[in-house]
Amino acid sequence: MGACALGYAFVSAVHEGVAEHLETVGSGAPEERRDRPWRVIVWNDPVTLMSYVVVVFRRILGYDLETATKLMLQVHTEGKAVVATQPRERAEVTVAQLHAHGLQATLAHD
Repeated sequence: MGACALGYAFVSAVHEGVAEHLETVGSGAPEERRDRPWRVIVWNDPVTLMSYVVVVFRRILGYDLETATKLMLQVHTEGKAVVATQPRERAEVTVAQLHAHGLQATLAHD
Protein backbone atom coordinates (compact mmCIF):
# COMPACT_ATOMS: atom_id res chain seq x y z
CA MET A 1 0.00 0.00 0.00
CA GLY A 2 1.41 3.41 -0.90
CA ALA A 3 1.87 6.33 1.45
CA CYS A 4 -1.07 8.13 -0.08
CA ALA A 5 -3.39 5.15 0.43
CA LEU A 6 -2.22 4.79 4.05
CA GLY A 7 -2.88 8.47 4.67
CA TYR A 8 -6.37 8.20 3.19
CA ALA A 9 -7.14 5.10 5.27
CA PHE A 10 -5.97 6.87 8.42
CA VAL A 11 -7.97 10.03 7.73
CA SER A 12 -11.03 7.96 6.85
CA ALA A 13 -10.77 5.96 10.11
CA VAL A 14 -10.34 9.12 12.17
CA HIS A 15 -13.31 10.73 10.42
CA GLU A 16 -15.51 7.69 11.17
CA GLY A 17 -14.36 7.64 14.80
CA VAL A 18 -15.08 11.35 15.23
CA ALA A 19 -18.50 10.97 13.59
CA GLU A 20 -19.41 8.10 15.95
CA HIS A 21 -18.18 10.10 18.94
CA LEU A 22 -20.21 13.14 17.95
CA GLU A 23 -23.32 11.02 17.49
CA THR A 24 -22.86 9.54 20.97
CA VAL A 25 -21.99 12.81 22.71
CA GLY A 26 -24.40 14.96 20.77
CA SER A 27 -27.42 12.70 21.02
CA GLY A 28 -29.85 15.33 22.23
CA ALA A 29 -27.64 16.82 24.93
CA PRO A 30 -28.03 20.45 23.77
CA GLU A 31 -31.77 19.94 23.34
CA GLU A 32 -32.07 18.42 26.81
CA ARG A 33 -30.22 21.38 28.34
CA ARG A 34 -32.36 23.86 26.42
CA ASP A 35 -35.61 22.14 27.34
CA ARG A 36 -34.88 21.81 31.04
CA PRO A 37 -37.31 23.91 33.05
CA TRP A 38 -36.41 27.17 34.77
CA ARG A 39 -37.50 28.02 38.29
CA VAL A 40 -39.13 31.36 39.01
CA ILE A 41 -38.07 32.45 42.50
CA VAL A 42 -39.77 35.23 44.44
CA TRP A 43 -37.74 36.88 47.19
CA ASN A 44 -38.99 38.41 50.42
CA ASP A 45 -38.92 42.15 50.92
CA PRO A 46 -39.86 44.14 54.02
CA VAL A 47 -42.28 46.48 52.21
CA THR A 48 -44.80 44.51 50.16
CA LEU A 49 -47.98 43.52 51.96
CA MET A 50 -48.58 39.78 52.26
CA SER A 51 -52.17 40.16 51.04
CA TYR A 52 -50.89 41.93 47.92
CA VAL A 53 -48.43 39.11 47.20
CA VAL A 54 -51.32 36.61 47.37
CA VAL A 55 -53.32 38.71 44.88
CA VAL A 56 -50.34 38.91 42.48
CA PHE A 57 -49.73 35.14 42.68
CA ARG A 58 -53.38 34.49 41.93
CA ARG A 59 -53.54 36.98 39.07
CA ILE A 60 -50.24 36.22 37.33
CA LEU A 61 -49.74 32.55 38.12
CA GLY A 62 -53.39 31.52 38.29
CA TYR A 63 -53.11 29.93 41.73
CA ASP A 64 -56.09 29.37 43.99
CA LEU A 65 -56.24 31.20 47.32
CA GLU A 66 -54.79 28.30 49.32
CA THR A 67 -51.78 27.74 47.03
CA ALA A 68 -51.05 31.46 46.71
CA THR A 69 -51.22 31.89 50.49
CA LYS A 70 -48.93 28.90 51.09
CA LEU A 71 -46.33 30.28 48.66
CA MET A 72 -46.59 33.77 50.15
CA LEU A 73 -45.96 32.34 53.63
CA GLN A 74 -42.96 30.42 52.33
CA VAL A 75 -41.54 33.63 50.86
CA HIS A 76 -42.19 35.43 54.14
CA THR A 77 -40.74 32.79 56.47
CA GLU A 78 -37.91 31.33 54.37
CA GLY A 79 -36.97 34.44 52.44
CA LYS A 80 -37.78 32.97 49.03
CA ALA A 81 -39.99 30.45 47.26
CA VAL A 82 -40.08 28.76 43.88
CA VAL A 83 -43.44 29.89 42.57
CA ALA A 84 -43.28 28.33 39.10
CA THR A 85 -41.25 25.93 36.96
CA GLN A 86 -41.54 26.80 33.29
CA PRO A 87 -39.73 26.78 29.95
CA ARG A 88 -37.20 29.61 29.73
CA GLU A 89 -39.20 32.01 27.57
CA ARG A 90 -42.33 31.66 29.68
CA ALA A 91 -40.32 32.00 32.90
CA GLU A 92 -38.76 35.24 31.62
CA VAL A 93 -42.24 36.63 30.93
CA THR A 94 -43.42 35.58 34.40
CA VAL A 95 -40.44 37.28 36.07
CA ALA A 96 -41.12 40.46 34.08
CA GLN A 97 -44.78 40.38 35.15
CA LEU A 98 -43.81 39.90 38.80
CA HIS A 99 -41.36 42.82 38.52
CA ALA A 100 -44.11 44.97 36.97
CA HIS A 101 -46.20 44.25 40.07
CA GLY A 102 -43.35 45.28 42.39
CA LEU A 103 -42.16 41.84 43.48
CA GLN A 104 -38.53 40.76 43.50
CA ALA A 105 -38.15 37.69 41.29
CA THR A 106 -35.31 35.86 39.58
CA LEU A 107 -34.73 32.84 37.35
CA ALA A 108 -32.74 29.76 38.25
CA HIS A 109 -31.94 26.82 36.00
CA ASP A 110 -32.80 23.32 37.16
